[in-house]
Amino acid sequence: LYFSAQEGILIFYHIKDLQYEIKICADISQPISSLIFSPDYTSLLLVTDQGTVYSYKPAHSGEAVKLLDTSSSCFLAADFLTPGNNYCVSVTISGEVQVWSLEDGTFLSKLNLGIEVHVT
Repeated sequence: LYFSAQEGILIFYHIKDLQYEIKICADISQPISSLIFSPDYTSLLLVTDQGTVYSYKPAHSGEAVKLLDTSSSCFLAADFLTPGNNYCVSVTISGEVQVWSLEDGTFLSKLNLGIEVHVT
């Protein structure tokens, strides 16, 4: 079970039978608004309220790596673009959909929907 604390800490609970173990995986020092697993569960996107997206690979138990920072564009949400784990799609409040490379955070493409977007 992965979850985030208000302070931007990614925590893992390993639960087996009636026993559990707690592990702090990463500290990004920004409140995490959502956690999204890749389709094959090898990567985890950590999305912050400020519009920063980090990648965490549970099997490698390393630090979370900053992929992109869209803080200047009223960032709303992000997710993996499937199939595969190579691309991320994000959307801004103004309705701009953006595609990013998860390998190096390179901006690849955008589409303006022409409407304001809300999360429900």
